Amino acid sequence: MAAARALPPAELAAHVLTALMFVLLFAKPMRLLGDAWWNDPNSGHGLLLAPLSLWFAYKSGIVAGARPQRILGIAIIVAAVVFRYAADLAAELFVMRGSMVMALGGLVVWHAGFRQLLHWWLPFTLVSLSIPIPEVILNTVALPLQFTASKIGASLLEWRQIPVLMNGNVIRIPGQELFVAEACSGLRSLTALLSLGVLLGAMFLQKWPTRLLLILIAIPIAIVINGVRVFLTGFLVLFVSPEMGEGFMHTSEGMLMFGAAFLFTSLTAWGLGHVERLVLRSTSKAETV
Repeated sequence: MAAARALPPAELAAHVLTALMFVLLFAKPMRLLGDAWWNDPNSGHGLLLAPLSLWFAYKSGIVAGARPQRILGIAIIVAAVVFRYAADLAAELFVMRGSMVMALGGLVVWHAGFRQLLHWWLPFTLVSLSIPIPEVILNTVALPLQFTASKIGASLLEWRQIPVLMNGNVIRIPGQELFVAEACSGLRSLTALLSLGVLLGAMFLQKWPTRLLLILIAIPIAIVINGVRVFLTGFLVLFVSPEMGEGFMHTSEGMLMFGAAFLFTSLTAWGLGHVERLVLRSTSKAETV
């Protein structure tokens, strides 16, 4: 392996100055994003995605023939700075945090061109998925997910011959009442599984349509698994102990069901990869004939 090229003093100073200016301009978005990753349960997957994105960027390296595109790069950086301060004035956290990723993309284009940005599509996608979803979208999506999980859970309880009376996201069973709260809507597992779908698709699949199909399949997997979690909670509360619906046991059920969703998504990626290889093999044989 060749030794790393030593940077000239002027180029090294330019890199250091760029890093300092980036930290100065985007210190607030970085602090807010780190705070959300650490304190918001819906955004905790960012603690994993951010290091992974850095690792994948390092692993994939620089694309052959990369050339700086100064004008396009500086245009993206200027737009990112404008968005950052406009979002700060409007107290719009999603755009403010996203402007930081946009500025990183501009720096990549400035130094290595747009081809390098496309080459690093996976790191930038993972970082983008780590940005917390705006509250407006969360509030819009969470309630339908709560109702869907309640319906699936109630249907499974009825299938087990358990009397059920459902009112919205409240499920009444003999002697107990289950409330499917926003935290139990499945939104956390959905966002995490979407990120997992992107990651597995990049690692094990070769074609964009197959990768997109995996991401689309991850959505119903998350929804159905969360409905099964509601059923399991009701079943255990009724036949084992009311304590199974709260505290540590309830959290453990959630972790167990997310593990099942992780397994199903991984098996789906494996199956799609197998089908993809068969199709590619048959296509190559047809072309040779």
